[in-house]
Amino acid sequence: QDYTWEDHGYSLINRLYPDVGQLLDEKFQVVYNLTYNTMAMHCGVDTSMLRRAIWNYVHCIFGIRYDDYDYGEVNQLLERSLKIYIKTVACYPEKTTKRMYTRFWRHFKHSEKVHVNLLLLEARMQAALLYAL
Repeated sequence: QDYTWEDHGYSLINRLYPDVGQLLDEKFQVVYNLTYNTMAMHCGVDTSMLRRAIWNYVHCIFGIRYDDYDYGEVNQLLERSLKIYIKTVACYPEKTTKRMYTRFWRHFKHSEKVHVNLLLLEARMQAALLYAL
């Protein structure tokens, strides 16, 4: 059975520490839904699949997998250098280097790269909370 933030984590944390669940959920949703609808030089792009792939890849790294998600999307949407970067930041943040940051998505804006960092750090936090709860 899946143990998800939406179905289990949110309600459990609200029982243990009232109102914190709502604050955390809003924080996760803001970062997850943040988009300028751009990718590099392309405007009007739906980035929801990419954001979901990054979020689910981080959860997968920590052993959380969802039956209703096609993990083939992760391999289609995330290139190897981005996967290495995500895993390093999520698991070994002290080993993250500027060179790694510049090597993934070379033609993308810094704001897009920062958004990736926000996504993976919030997904990491959610994964840790799911384990703790």
